[in-house]
Amino acid sequence: MRIAITGATGFVGGHLTNRLTGEGHEVVRIGRHRIDDAIVPSSLDDVDRLTVAFAGCKVIAHCAGINRELGDQTYARVHVEGTRNVVAAAKKAGAEKIVLISFLRARPDCGSPYHESKWEAEEIVRNSGLDYTVIKAGIVYGRGDHMLDHLSHALHTFPLFGLVGLKEKSIRPLAVEDLVHVMRAALVDRRIKRQTIALVGPEEIYVSEAVRRVAEVVGERPLMFPLPVVCHQLIARVFERFMKVPLTSVAQVRILSEGVVEPGSPVVPVPYDLVPTRRFTVEQIRNGLPQARTFCVGDLRWCS
Repeated sequence: MRIAITGATGFVGGHLTNRLTGEGHEVVRIGRHRIDDAIVPSSLDDVDRLTVAFAGCKVIAHCAGINRELGDQTYARVHVEGTRNVVAAAKKAGAEKIVLISFLRARPDCGSPYHESKWEAEEIVRNSGLDYTVIKAGIVYGRGDHMLDHLSHALHTFPLFGLVGLKEKSIRPLAVEDLVHVMRAALVDRRIKRQTIALVGPEEIYVSEAVRRVAEVVGERPLMFPLPVVCHQLIARVFERFMKVPLTSVAQVRILSEGVVEPGSPVVPVPYDLVPTRRFTVEQIRNGLPQARTFCVGDLRWCS
């Protein structure tokens, strides 16, 4: 089967590519930057180029997204207009289904541009007239993610760790392997037709417990303490301004401040055989960890 993936150079898109190519499917990898010859370079602004890339693809996985705004890469442009263009190109190319990766807590009128733009993208896909599966995923972890990558580097760099908010919230970490398994079922087997589902890990834990488990694996013992949300917001703005990939973004602060356990809008149940099963164990953490290092000057935006 010929399958197109937007955001194919990203975390989820990369794992999905590996799963599908391993099964023998022909994958059209679409990315904003051409990091190798197999990538089809295309902006989400270019409907014509997307249409050409989608040619012969009956299904499309729309994984492209951002967690901070930088220059002209805004939530409105990437999540909303980008999704509208993907839908338009899919129709022109004769595609039949779109699988969209959204965020668990995405919803309208909540005061967060990130959440609201993700919700608008969901609505565009649901009202596209095409078959679709919208996956509202929680915090996803695995090799190449932001969670384990940034958390482990922070633990190697700082002896202290400020938890978001004075009252601790829970998360349900979702293994990228479980997410990709569901995406594959929606794309290849055409399951979960015209439905929106929430996908979270099987284990609900406090953020402090997640940090403790990662710290144990990397051999660090940070002093954890609660820090008001407003402090994290200020720190995140500094990180967004000066770091290539922020240690944390304003959107991520909002995400952690309200917890990542329940969906922000109505969903249907996940089919029983697709319910995530991988717990946030030492083995899972170790498999997803990047090479150990500290944050350094090279992480700043103006450093090559």
